[in-house]
Amino acid sequence: MGATRILVVDDEPAIRQVVRAYLEREGFTVVTASSGPQALEAFQAQRPDVVILDIMLPGLDGLEVLTRLRQRSDVYVIMLTAKTEEMDRVVGLTLGADDYVPKPFSPHELVARVKAGLRRLRRGSEQAPRLRFGGLELDAAARRVWMDGREVHLTPREFDLLLALAEHRGWVMTRQQLLDRVWGAYYGDARVVDVHIGNVRKKLGPYGRWIVTVRGVGYRFDGEEERDA
Repeated sequence: MGATRILVVDDEPAIRQVVRAYLEREGFTVVTASSGPQALEAFQAQRPDVVILDIMLPGLDGLEVLTRLRQRSDVYVIMLTAKTEEMDRVVGLTLGADDYVPKPFSPHELVARVKAGLRRLRRGSEQAPRLRFGGLELDAAARRVWMDGREVHLTPREFDLLLALAEHRGWVMTRQQLLDRVWGAYYGDARVVDVHIGNVRKKLGPYGRWIVTVRGVGYRFDGEEERDA
């Protein structure tokens, strides 16, 4: 775990110091930034495994930083938001954030979210199967997706959602089941699932129709799996 690098971006020195102390206590290497431009520079120089990103930043706000990060990377991003900024949370998730933690937050909870995200990134093995549904292919071990031979870049959270649905093809998975499977311990709004599902559908283009909404319940994946002879 000591090799894992985390970028903490917040314009409040006290928050940076507290978060850094808690993460370093767990063996993480921590880099900090206090503005949007500094965050992009630090990301380019350090290539962190996780970014903890506040929305309210000088220079460039967190949503703009997230947009620019997603143009170059699928790094795991946890947004920090004030409780009153519900629209910002939705926009952040739409832009590709993997998780969010509302302020004021417990440092213990934030560390737990980081650990949970890293566990999911590392989940899988060389024996994990490739799933094929017509022109859509998922490699669970490599965490990669192809659509008609062209790779589709999903965020870690988007990939986990698609994989969960594809592995349970034909089954209806409730929002709570998806939260438990993909997020683990989660106490926020279950609508976060809907935002991420919308992102996945857009990225899958015509194959997005295979993710079917079951009103009042959740989602079902209807792709027809192709198996090796």
